[in-house]
Amino acid sequence: MTITTEAETRTAIRTCPLCEAGCGLEITVKGDEVVRIRGDRDDVFSHGFICPKGSTLKQLREDPDRVRTPLIKRDGQFVEASYDEAFHEIAQRLLPILDAHGRDSAAIYIGNPTAHNLGAQLFGRFVIRALGSGNMFSASTVDQRPKEISSALMFGGGLTIPVPDIDRTDYLLMLGANPYASNGSLATAPDWPGRLEAIRARGGRLVVVDPRRSRTAEVADEHLFIRPGTDAFFLMAIVQTLFSDGLVTAERIGTVHEYVTGLDEVERLSKPFTPEAVAPITGINADTIRRVAHELADAPTACVYGRIGTCTQEFGTLASWLVDVINVCTGNLDSAGGAMFTKAAAGASNTRGTPRVGRGLRLGRRHSRVRGMPESMGELPAVVLAEEIETEGEGQIRALITMAGNPVCSIPNGGGRLDRAFATLEFMVSVDIYVNETTRHADVILPVPDPLSKSHYDLALLQLGLRNVANYSPPVFPLDDEQPDEWEVLARLALVLQGMGADADPATVDDLAIRSLVEHAVADETSPVHGRSVDEVLDELAPRTGPERLLDFMLRTGPYDLTLDDLIANPHGIDLGALEPRLPDVLRTPSGMVELAPEPLVGDMARLERALDERSAAGDAGFVLVGRRDLRSNNSWMHNLSVLVKGKPRCTLHLHPDDAARLGLDTGAPAEVRSRTGAVTIPVEVTDAIMPGVVSIPHGWGHDLDGVQLSIAATTAAGVNSNLLADEMLFDAISGNAVLNGIPVTVTAQ
Repeated sequence: MTITTEAETRTAIRTCPLCEAGCGLEITVKGDEVVRIRGDRDDVFSHGFICPKGSTLKQLREDPDRVRTPLIKRDGQFVEASYDEAFHEIAQRLLPILDAHGRDSAAIYIGNPTAHNLGAQLFGRFVIRALGSGNMFSASTVDQRPKEISSALMFGGGLTIPVPDIDRTDYLLMLGANPYASNGSLATAPDWPGRLEAIRARGGRLVVVDPRRSRTAEVADEHLFIRPGTDAFFLMAIVQTLFSDGLVTAERIGTVHEYVTGLDEVERLSKPFTPEAVAPITGINADTIRRVAHELADAPTACVYGRIGTCTQEFGTLASWLVDVINVCTGNLDSAGGAMFTKAAAGASNTRGTPRVGRGLRLGRRHSRVRGMPESMGELPAVVLAEEIETEGEGQIRALITMAGNPVCSIPNGGGRLDRAFATLEFMVSVDIYVNETTRHADVILPVPDPLSKSHYDLALLQLGLRNVANYSPPVFPLDDEQPDEWEVLARLALVLQGMGADADPATVDDLAIRSLVEHAVADETSPVHGRSVDEVLDELAPRTGPERLLDFMLRTGPYDLTLDDLIANPHGIDLGALEPRLPDVLRTPSGMVELAPEPLVGDMARLERALDERSAAGDAGFVLVGRRDLRSNNSWMHNLSVLVKGKPRCTLHLHPDDAARLGLDTGAPAEVRSRTGAVTIPVEVTDAIMPGVVSIPHGWGHDLDGVQLSIAATTAAGVNSNLLADEMLFDAISGNAVLNGIPVTVTAQ
């Protein structure tokens, strides 16, 4: 007789790792199966809020298309292999390329999901160092690099980004963001919709500037249509109004004024950009611009917040800078209800070292081989990746490593020129969980555990929290048999790249990582462990290893005197309080001041001033393309989950009724959209939610390429890749960031 026992039912608490919101989840588990996922009502940050994506971690874990064992390409086909076989393949095929052609013959591309994975954040850097190539690329230069650069120049750190204190503000001006679809970005908080509604409920005002009447714009007090790519003109006109109307004063700026340098220079630069001068370019009339400037200055508290739409344009760095210039000029930097600096529990450079002492940001320390594009923060712009592979000569990229990135789908001309370039690589390794548009080119795919089998702490994103909190999540499930943890995969890859052999022990990297971190801290006079014995500190961290040991030490030496045990004992998180003023100690600029007029940005103003004249003379330039996000979509990698893609097709071309009538197009009819780089045919959705002369296609679709092993995404949810239309020759001059908004296109009926 066989006796069976009922599988135990338990509840696991963790933070969702799928986007920047950081929502707490309550996961009911029976045996090795997820039974239910809902919002954690006791989470100190999210209080039970959850979006549709968070509940799909079960489907992601169970997705039959998810890669669970290493794959090696043999005769053009992937075959399953062991990790030992995969690492031996890498050692045998990649190292000879590096030996023959040098380290710059390889490149690495880091995708967005690494920012949501503790192991990838802490150990991915060792892969980069071990490769030793100057050819590093990431999703940052198709997303956020302008904001990182402007913040580093102004405040001394790429993640020293003032975030909007929306929980206490009276007036929020929002550009290039749609948090009803994506929650916050570079501004971490769950339930942005609820937080925005609370502004209005307490008598505040929300103004949204967007070429589309997005879901966020629909609920705003005011929506201002703006011509794509003209945010810098609009923002500079606000700055000009603030100065010309006498609204910028030491009294208004308050105590922050004594830590700010460059106000006079900003006033000088703003003079040509009167509301009347920029109105024809932006599509926002002069009186409205002037009124918004006065509303920002007169509100008890106010904040300007700009995100991806302000970054992915020709003047992305200037637009990102001007957001914070306005917050300074209106007296809303570093004050409650304005733009404030998070004090993160772990990992933040602005909580370590000597306050007000920093080296500053150097741009263009090297340049790309073919086009001479400048480096920023150790990376080259993603828009040059294809040409660096295609162009023969010394330094030609012959091999590539991708980590959780899908550049074929996500960067300009990715599905065209870059896709063709990838096909010519001599060797490619991908650390990924899917055979997607990019990894189908790989010779070896190294999978990592599913999110529920990994621990989680938002090391980067909690540095941008709208509230100071700390949440740690242990794995919900043990690792599958023969499945190493993510950090072990990356550490072993790093050892292979260093020539240590395919069988090297990843613990070697782990031990070196923690010892190096501790040695640096005990030598730092500002560290709480200064002067202590390194071995004594290491003993206190035992027996932990891997990311947990590193995180524990970061917490212990952070600003709150926490330990990882403290977070484990508080699974719903620890609330460390509302944001508080941090100036001047948060600064790490060479001057120890807020640099309101950094030289690279002042220099780029000549380009904006030339464009002021050129665009005024050019008039109507025809159609321009912008992207859009959807609540159930997360870039390109969650379209293989049926629960997120079912229902009405969302990959459509938004077209204004006047434009549709002129072109003879109705909803559902196919239209061809063409740019310099390519063309797509896509069904039309006629809507007055988009301004005339502008069309919109959502980002991250187009999964029907040969070799893609995504059974749902490649069929019922294929859509079209809007980045076939994005032009790799269009970029922001300072950052090299891709232009994804305001792309010139033609539209014709099919």
